[in-house]
Amino acid sequence: MEARAMPTAEVRLSRELVRALLSDQHPDLADLGIEVLAHGWDNLVCRLGRDHVVRLPRRAASAGLVVNEQRWLPGIAPHLPLPVPVPARTGRPGRGYPWAWSVLPFLPGEIAARTPPADPGEAARSLGRFLAALHQPAPADAPLNPVRGIPLSGRAAGVTAQLEHVADPHAREAARRAWERAAAAPGWDGPPVWLHGDLHPANILVERGRVGAVIDFGDITAGDPATDLAVAWMLLPRAGREELRSAYGRADGATWARARGWALALALAFLSRSADNPLMARIGDRTLRAVVDDSPAEPPRDR
Repeated sequence: MEARAMPTAEVRLSRELVRALLSDQHPDLADLGIEVLAHGWDNLVCRLGRDHVVRLPRRAASAGLVVNEQRWLPGIAPHLPLPVPVPARTGRPGRGYPWAWSVLPFLPGEIAARTPPADPGEAARSLGRFLAALHQPAPADAPLNPVRGIPLSGRAAGVTAQLEHVADPHAREAARRAWERAAAAPGWDGPPVWLHGDLHPANILVERGRVGAVIDFGDITAGDPATDLAVAWMLLPRAGREELRSAYGRADGATWARARGWALALALAFLSRSADNPLMARIGDRTLRAVVDDSPAEPPRDR
């Protein structure tokens, strides 16, 4: 399908800017080595010495996400069975840079998008337990996210438009049927639960063949757990998807059908904005194929 580029950075980011901000606000870290690791959709990520990374928003739309991560992740992390990057230091605007930023611990491993887990079943169980621990009722003032954790109807227009650009007619029609089943499933009627919000293979670290950490909580929000459960299609083979569901322990048929719909919505979003990001394109393509090739989702059942 035809793809556009990632969103353009709205500020000029460089190692020199990172060092200047550190010099002003965290001078004890300012002499450490700085290595650019990634220019993501939302952030510049730099390795800082051996033990830290620095994350700076690259556009206004993502600036508030760093603040959400700084506020909420320290209270959530102790309850999770996998390491997550709780901010170690916070930064404020300066040197012409307009937004808050963070210094985070460096968590070892390679992203699962490049180095898949050696044992998909073990990875599925690990992620299922992680999501079961994370998906607890969130407080009323939890951050809102207009595109994650919401009813699938909020993604319908984008999915419908993006489906028209899937070149393979078989894949297009199979994906359309998958979306229709997901959209017909009963919506989430439980309390809004904490969500990672952006759980895909580039935000999962693999160390020594095992899932070692989950990173990038910038999209943290509260809502329908099906959003995060989409990772089953984004990372795992069919048998692994069922193992994740079993380890998670509370995904009924409706939730699982919506999760498959979320996987499709995210696959299409990745493919539509990946012209200059081959990694995201591969994640989108793999997820689309998993959704299309999967057996029909379990019919929704009453809860």
